[in-house]
Amino acid sequence: MRFTARLSTAALAAASVLLIATGCAGGTGASAGALAGAQINPPVGEVVGTGTVLEVAGDVALCLGPIAESYPPQCDGMPLEGWSWDGVDGFEESGDTRWGTYAVFGTFDGDVFTATQPPIMLALYDPMRPEDPTGEISGNTPAAELDAIATEIPTALGDLLLATWTQDGYVWAQVIWDDGTLQSAADAEYGDGVVIIQSALRSLG
Repeated sequence: MRFTARLSTAALAAASVLLIATGCAGGTGASAGALAGAQINPPVGEVVGTGTVLEVAGDVALCLGPIAESYPPQCDGMPLEGWSWDGVDGFEESGDTRWGTYAVFGTFDGDVFTATQPPIMLALYDPMRPEDPTGEISGNTPAAELDAIATEIPTALGDLLLATWTQDGYVWAQVIWDDGTLQSAADAEYGDGVVIIQSALRSLG
């Protein structure tokens, strides 16, 4: 993943290729490539993530993004350490696979999520609703331009991206984590009030 900490040589090379490719292709905004080139720091302190905990043959992952509609389910999540099913309700099992949906509390180093507190079943989790970054005001970017930007976002964000969609005059992009760096880069590249970055992990600090 594209974090400033614990970047492997392969990840650095991939990020370089991605930045070069994006730069050559131009971009919608005046600062083309700002989003693809942005490097972010992992969160400091504890965070919470809501999603599916999936264990397959002893390997446990926290999946914040989409889940494949199969039985048992499949997903591309981050490694989850410090997890125990002891005392945890709300899971299903099939063969060597066990899964359930939870709010998981812990730390994230840019690669691995480490659980630090007991999880809460997602059906029982009632977090404070985050503030609407748009102020409930619709955007004014033309639909065709939003669609074009939406096709660029997956390449720019790579494996940081969980989902993207257009709604109410904006392109929305949910990422694993953003400390404001990705939002600033999106604003620099596309202009303010065009792309809204949402962080799936939320700080507890």
